[in-house]
Formats: sequence, structure tokens, C-alpha cells
Amino acid sequence: MLEIEQIAKTFHAGTPNEVRALQGVDLKIENGSFVIVIGTNGSGKSTLLNAVAGSFLVDTGRLRLKGQEITRWPEHRRAKYIGRVFQNPFSGTAPSMTIAENLALAAKRGRRRGLGWALSSSSRSDLNERVRAMGLGLENRLDNAIGSLSGGQRQSLTLLMAGLIMPDLLLLDEHTAALDPKSADQVIRLTDEIVRRDKLTTMMVTHSMQQAAHLGDRLIMMVRGKVMYDFQGAEKKRLTPQDLLDRFEDIRRSDKLDETVASMLERQYV
Repeated sequence: MLEIEQIAKTFHAGTPNEVRALQGVDLKIENGSFVIVIGTNGSGKSTLLNAVAGSFLVDTGRLRLKGQEITRWPEHRRAKYIGRVFQNPFSGTAPSMTIAENLALAAKRGRRRGLGWALSSSSRSDLNERVRAMGLGLENRLDNAIGSLSGGQRQSLTLLMAGLIMPDLLLLDEHTAALDPKSADQVIRLTDEIVRRDKLTTMMVTHSMQQAAHLGDRLIMMVRGKVMYDFQGAEKKRLTPQDLLDRFEDIRRSDKLDETVASMLERQYV
């Protein structure tokens, strides 16, 4: 379980560039829940994931993972328990190393590696089967440099790497935004398959209303650093992409978004 209690973060405090990125965010995410996070640019959705990952320390509030206080833990300490996939397919991997070597390093994430990180024959066989199960035809290319792969192939492997150690929490930060539609669909299929199969507690940020409506069992909509809506259960299942657009329009009408942000919605959420 992830418990987020009234966390707040302000960047450039006391300057003309001050940004109140998170304002008292309060969430409790149960084990095995697949939570989608949406919002306009600047709403705080990616900042929320960064706060949980430990990319920075929050100003106030508390974070607990499986009952363990992690609020002041640095990012590298949290990495033992948190898997993450970034927007850029070239983040989170070593491009000059082979697929097998990247997988081996991922399997050791958060633990002492020493000089013995290389794959044993049994471990290599296990990883071969995991790669084969993705259906990308990469199981016979484990000795190829991961930098030689397409963006979609690399992001699929990064997703596999993030889940190798069965993390207590998986963070997906717009991990299909930089991909072409076909590759994005492929990665989303794998995402849903891996999260469901391994029952991974997951937070996924997306700009896609299709993904937001059809994936996960809970949806958080953020506006200006706050949670505006929290859809769960049957209410989440009934949501359509148009429902979400209508919610953003409701926010605009109530003057919670200015006209400039409102004009962006139709361009962003398609």
C-alpha cells in the first residue's frame, strides 16, 4: 500500500517564478491497484510521481510504502522497492550494453552488485522466456546492444526491466508519449498484461483519454497541484473518453482553469 498524506511542493519559493506544484495531495493506494493519473500540463501529475520516486523531497507531508516511512529517503534507496518507466525510451537503460546485460542489471536494482552481476545460465534461460513472452521476437537478440532497438522495442524491454524484481510500486510516467501509435498500442498491451499478471501496484500518468478511460481500476484527475476527481470501482468502469473531456470542461466553466488552458484541451486530449 502507498500512503500519501498532505504532501506539498513549491519550486522557486519566494521568487517571481514560484510554482506551487503540489498542494496538499492526500491519497491511499491499495496493493494491486492500477491507478491512472491525468491532468493538463502543469497540473502536478508528473510532479506527484517524482515526489513518490524521490526525485526531490517534499516540503511538507508524509509518504509511506507498505507501512514504511520513506518521506526523507533519497531516490536510490527507494529504487529497491519502486520500479519506473520514463517517457523517453532511451532513459533507464545503458544503450551500449546488450539486452541481456541491461536485464541483468535490472534484476539487481537496489541491491549490492559487486563484480558478480553477470547472468548465470539459469537466469539467462529465465529472462529468455520472459522476453519471448512479449512476442517481439527479441529472444534471439539478447546479445545485441539495446541502443540498436526501435523506441517501441526499447520501451517494452524497459517495462519488463522495471517489473523484474516485482517492485512494491511501479511508476509509469507518460511511457508511450514519445512512441508512434502502433508502438504505443504494443507497449500499452504489455503494460496491462504485466500489471494484471503480476498484480503490481501501479501509478500511470498519461495524456491519452483512451488509455485513461480503458485502463486501470482507479483514475485521479489533477488540477493545479490538487486532486480534483477520484474515480473508483463501478464509476471508473463506466467512464468514457468523452466523460473525461466533459469533466475538464466543467472545471473550465467553474473558473478553475483559465481560457488559455481550456483551449489546449481539445488539442491535447484526442
